[in-house]
Amino acid sequence: MMDLLVKDGRVYSGNRLLSTDIWIKDGRIAALGGYNKAAERIDASGMIVIPGAIDMHVHFREPGYTHKEDWESGSISAAAGGVTTVVDQPNTNPPVMDADSYMDKLNLAKRSSVVDFCLNGGPGDVESLLRAGASAIGEIFMYEMSDERLARILEEVARLGALATVHAEDGEVIRRYSEPLREIRDPDVHSRARPPIAEVSAIDRALSISRCRLHICHISTADGLELVRRRRERRVSCEVAPHHLFLSRRDYRSLGTFLKTNPPLRNPTECDALWDGLRRGDIDVIASDHAPHLPEEKRDDIWHAPPGVPGVETMLPLMLYAVKSNMITLERAVDALSARPASILGLRSKGEIAVGNDADLVIFDPKRQERIDVQRLHSRADWTPYEGKRAIFPVMTLVRGSVVFDGDIEVNPGYGRNIETRISKREEEHSD
Repeated sequence: MMDLLVKDGRVYSGNRLLSTDIWIKDGRIAALGGYNKAAERIDASGMIVIPGAIDMHVHFREPGYTHKEDWESGSISAAAGGVTTVVDQPNTNPPVMDADSYMDKLNLAKRSSVVDFCLNGGPGDVESLLRAGASAIGEIFMYEMSDERLARILEEVARLGALATVHAEDGEVIRRYSEPLREIRDPDVHSRARPPIAEVSAIDRALSISRCRLHICHISTADGLELVRRRRERRVSCEVAPHHLFLSRRDYRSLGTFLKTNPPLRNPTECDALWDGLRRGDIDVIASDHAPHLPEEKRDDIWHAPPGVPGVETMLPLMLYAVKSNMITLERAVDALSARPASILGLRSKGEIAVGNDADLVIFDPKRQERIDVQRLHSRADWTPYEGKRAIFPVMTLVRGSVVFDGDIEVNPGYGRNIETRISKREEEHSD
């Protein structure tokens, strides 16, 4: 007797859509097709079923900044947007820089998350963080550190066989470009103060220094992407955030300081180059860089407003509408949102609909298009840069065979689990 049958959907498995049933037992996919019996069933007629998205880059703000977001509100947003696993970044208060701070955050996430999760560690006591279970070290903010410190961190990560993730912007370039612009208050000045060369210079430095597996966060320029493409033999991967695909410097005119983010928005030609790189597979991953701040914080002047935009709930819906609009194939979208993040992180049971994997599923109606409305979103940020844009939201999201969202949240806080990565397991063995 199976626990659950997802019946009569078009299932994305093996890089194609199949008309098949999904049989689920003990939270895992037990069979695709065939005949069994199940205690419960979900009718997916007319629907498409894809693997849940894995968001490699979120800032859920807990501990320290829970007025902006916390594990419960952030993970509910994720579930409502079809994200079944998140990777939280370490720049909370206190930052996750050693095993003790890692365990403190882990306990918070275990108590409150409704989706599965991994936690990254910061550039502190690297070995203790990896022993504790950190999925990667980063995001490492390159503009905050010297080449010498960066080299020490990446050397330690390499010694332990781990993954480093970097925020690639050159602090010296930013300072040089910012100083003459300090009296300007036009929001577009933020993009001028952090020009493409700041990213390109930092990526070049990281690639020159690194001997470890390296992941470039939220790439935003064609030239930066070209550097990564040339170094593929060095096991380098990269991600793009939705705001660097769907928004450009033109949007400052309507949303002003709300669109301040690092790296900043670029010209439309850069957006086009990123779309091309994503379609080709040169960009491995789509990650939201969900970085919520309250509206009153974002209304400050451009030099003082905090950087970042919310996006975990809208990432997959925007991409599904992009598939519908023939901007990208379903195959490439699922690869970038699910399969490649799982591969990079070593999530053995995630990322694709296959027998033996966790039953992390998103069921959506390709005909049910709607406009994004902040009143229907779940983040504490209470605003979105994508208001009014067309999207296709999930009808239902399942994590390990349980419905977590079907218009309402159907599980209690704490349902989500910490997922140990294959890479972190290997690190632990290496360190003993």
